Amino acid sequence: MSEEQNTKKSNPIAMLLSGRLLTQEAVVKNLPYLLFLAFIGIVYIANGYLAEASVRKINTTQQEIKELRSEQISIKSELNNTIIESELKKIIAARKMGLEESIDPPKKIIVENEEIESIN
Repeated sequence: MSEEQNTKKSNPIAMLLSGRLLTQEAVVKNLPYLLFLAFIGIVYIANGYLAEASVRKINTTQQEIKELRSEQISIKSELNNTIIESELKKIIAARKMGLEESIDPPKKIIVENEEIESIN
């Protein structure tokens, strides 16, 4: 066997480490394709990182939504409690606003059409 055939049959890992693999004609000829594959690989990895970041952001947003929903429910229940008449009386008394509950029932005022016209 000649020296040239012996180098072709030699270990490809040894050729890669020594640099002889990168200088072969087939590798140089396919270099644009190899660079394109490397670029596609980098884009693929970056896309994975971006997708993972988006998933993390979605999870944190969903957690915030759950917290805000529970806060809304608690505030709504507090508001319903303050609307109750007895609770409202307690709040007014605690703040010393000087308001008192009317004992007399409300009275309906009836005005005739003629009286309305005389006012106008």
